[in-house]
Amino acid sequence: MRRTTIHDVARAAGVSVATVSKAINGRDGVAAATLAHVLSVVDELGYESSLVATSMRRHRTNVIGVLVAEFEPFALQLLSGVSTALQGTRYDVLAYAGSISAGEHRGWERRSLSRLGGTLIDGAIIVTPTSTPPETSVPIVAIDPHAGPDGPATVSVINLDGARAATEHLVSLGHRRIAHLRGRTDLESAQQREKGYRSALEDAGIRFDPTLVADGGYRTADSTAGAHALLELPEPPTAVFAANDLSAIEMIRVAAEHGLRVPDDLSVIGFDDIPNAAAHTPQLTTVRQPLPEMGAAAVRVLLTMLDGGEYEHVRMPAELVVRESTAPPRA
Repeated sequence: MRRTTIHDVARAAGVSVATVSKAINGRDGVAAATLAHVLSVVDELGYESSLVATSMRRHRTNVIGVLVAEFEPFALQLLSGVSTALQGTRYDVLAYAGSISAGEHRGWERRSLSRLGGTLIDGAIIVTPTSTPPETSVPIVAIDPHAGPDGPATVSVINLDGARAATEHLVSLGHRRIAHLRGRTDLESAQQREKGYRSALEDAGIRFDPTLVADGGYRTADSTAGAHALLELPEPPTAVFAANDLSAIEMIRVAAEHGLRVPDDLSVIGFDDIPNAAAHTPQLTTVRQPLPEMGAAAVRVLLTMLDGGEYEHVRMPAELVVRESTAPPRA
């Protein structure tokens, strides 16, 4: 296949070669609408490969990109850690939300890298990618990687142990009918959390019931239907382990719609320990991911790679945080 050239981009975009050059190199003199149009054509034609190579030979930007699907609490906590870790270095940070214009998550990281890689950033930290990140000429570190510690450098918590701790806490309170509002089933983190839940049930001698597992998807809107489905079972659960705090908080809201009080009628535990977990009423029992520390670890690994060092897989422990949303079941 013939390699796409800057002339191909100019022809498809209906602008001059000079305008394309200004747009892809971040120079002034290009209207915002034209810039967006040219970059969309660059993305569509796949011109970024030669663009990145040329840019990397020419200069460095001294900018680290943090690529997220959207600016939700999990990502903002990680971003805080990244920003703190970069203080005192020569690098600035560019935070980029990649799925907002597209309206959906799938493939957002590829679009983001094609627009930023090599021209605006020297390396990227990608938060919860939807697939294994593509090969690119800039170093990449994935936080909460799609397929676990495989391929590019990664930073994650030991999700299985955290999920086991959450489920064991509910078992220790006396619960036996424990449901799981799971996360995105394409993500290794969600798969490990469900595996930890099932492992803890098995160790406690509690038979796994597939009707007690519902899709939550890690997002508030995605977890509503699953929360309703669990509470509308002929024999509903007395406790729910939600795969993240947003789903857990939505579970509590849906429980109130069903006339249930947390933790009197239903215990709920989450995962992440975002700021809203402690601020919620009742305060949410959860499994803490050290999110700022994970962001800082991703910076350390990425800077090592930028200096020519080897990539690394970092796994951090998760910690059970007991608050107000869990209690023994009603007698």
